[in-house]
Amino acid sequence: MTPISLSPVGADVAADSGPLRARPRWRTGAALAASAWLAACSQLPTYQRPEVALPSAWPVQASATPAADGTAATEPLAWQDFVRELTLKALIEQALVNNRDLRVAALQIEQARAQYQIRQADRWPTVNAGVTGSRQTAGEDEPIKSTYTAGLLVSGWEADLFGRIASLKEAALAQFLASEETRKALQTSLVGSVASTWLSLQANEAQLELTRQTLASREEGLRLIRLRHEHGAASALDLRAAESLAATARATLAQQQRLRQLDVNALALLVGQPLDQALQPAARPEAVATTEAQAVRALAEVPVGLPSQVLLQRPDVRAAEQQLVAANAQIGAARAAFFPRISLTASMGSASSELSGLFKSGTWGWTLAPQALLPIFDAGRNQAGLASAQAGQQVALAQYEKAIQTAFREVNDALAGQATLADQLQAQQQLAQAEAQRLRLSELRLKQGVASQLELLDAQRSVFAAQQTLLQTRLALAQNRVALFKALGGGWR
Repeated sequence: MTPISLSPVGADVAADSGPLRARPRWRTGAALAASAWLAACSQLPTYQRPEVALPSAWPVQASATPAADGTAATEPLAWQDFVRELTLKALIEQALVNNRDLRVAALQIEQARAQYQIRQADRWPTVNAGVTGSRQTAGEDEPIKSTYTAGLLVSGWEADLFGRIASLKEAALAQFLASEETRKALQTSLVGSVASTWLSLQANEAQLELTRQTLASREEGLRLIRLRHEHGAASALDLRAAESLAATARATLAQQQRLRQLDVNALALLVGQPLDQALQPAARPEAVATTEAQAVRALAEVPVGLPSQVLLQRPDVRAAEQQLVAANAQIGAARAAFFPRISLTASMGSASSELSGLFKSGTWGWTLAPQALLPIFDAGRNQAGLASAQAGQQVALAQYEKAIQTAFREVNDALAGQATLADQLQAQQQLAQAEAQRLRLSELRLKQGVASQLELLDAQRSVFAAQQTLLQTRLALAQNRVALFKALGGGWR
């Protein structure tokens, strides 16, 4: 084995003392050759992004919002531009500050950053200051020998000739970058969850007001039918039908009150603190009429680009790719374990048999102990480590491909909703208008004595059901816009 020699610090400076002059060409060439040799010895596989077959267009036609220059918008829409409602913006800003899941993700980034710094520090020797003392006997008649040392120690520094430490550093860096992308994905998901829950709370408020109005109308109708039944002008069947409608409205009112409170609780959990009373929607008679307008004003339309842009925009896809990079680097570290591991232990300081003479003249010295270990027999440990790293790389590749497939599925689902929910809403509006007109005609027919009370009660039941479905469809259309924003990865500014 070729011995490793270390020249004292400052030897080159002493040799080149005097006017500053250029380093000889042979030294530069030797440094370049050494760098090339070290690079060639690295066992880190070259990473290449896996090829994924991407369609040139979405299966469902997307409505793209044109940019200022007339071309289709390609950049993801920032959430500050997507959310227009000031109340909703305030809730999202509170959630971004107080949400505990997001706080955990931020702390995990700091943890991954520290792990990367640890791996980066492994490339350099650790210098310690040490003081030791020992006393031992050589025999019964021999005096006790004392040894005291003090100085600087470098223990077990590994010369990374085959890239094991460099591979681990690259893996730690990829893990850190993946944690950054995971936090961005969680932020986008949090914005979408707050917006979706807020829209649900608005819809439940409108449903609650609609149910209150319906219940008041049905209780008044029940009172009138009871009076008519007492005077023989209405049958028992009419009375029981009116009682059934009133009981249904009361049950629906209790259900809507419960759903509203559940939305408030969910929104408080997302925001990370109790909701300010000013940020909660208040019940008002015009709530039913303004729900659709509020949903339209609250959220902007989301521009949709080419399918390949999902790879660049979705943080979860980028996080999955960084996990693949980390798994690829782990293969390099596992390969390097088959090659010799060269380490160096060195010390420089003072040694004396007496504590009082520890730092006197003539007690100073140094030691240098290089070591090279080549695995001969390890019962298959290194081979199993390489197989595990290769399997982990295949797992990361499958997860990366699944992340892409999931991204396309979510975008396609949102686009399918965008294409059909608008038509469904228009048809539901026509149905609600038709049922309202039918109710008015039934009331006129009853007053003229050409219709029965049951016909009027059936019309009232149909109007209430149509209005409820209309509110649910409006909510689905607004939440679909949120789903499209989340599926495209969102944006920040």
